Amino acid sequence: MWIQRHIALPQYSRGFHIITQEVIDSVIEIKNLSVGILHVFIKHTSASLTINEGADPAVRVDFETFFSKVVPENSPDFIHNDEGPDDMPAHIKSALLGPSLSIPIKDGKVDLGTWQDIYLCEHRNQPRSRKLTITLQGE
Repeated sequence: MWIQRHIALPQYSRGFHIITQEVIDSVIEIKNLSVGILHVFIKHTSASLTINEGADPAVRVDFETFFSKVVPENSPDFIHNDEGPDDMPAHIKSALLGPSLSIPIKDGKVDLGTWQDIYLCEHRNQPRSRKLTITLQGE
């Protein structure tokens, strides 16, 4: 079975946001699969996806702190700033984390670890809606 859905997330401010439930809710057919793969792709170059701990909100704050230090705004080294000082830093952060995830499906559920959640990594200062393509394959 193959299913593909396109969803628009609500606007999120800059930071790391758990979107696990939004993704799972978009493909309720997961419950019918004994084995499979859930692939999530973000259709943007200034936001990204990752999987990490979802239990402690401090983890998401620390991610934002780290990436802001590693790729700072207003760097004189960046020349692409058409949309403001967060423009090129957002693209670099997105390239570091990546645009897609593949998650195993086992017995009708995503097979994430105990503390794992799916993050939307919003790297722009202005909140904006992001589009995802979600593909489910399995039997």
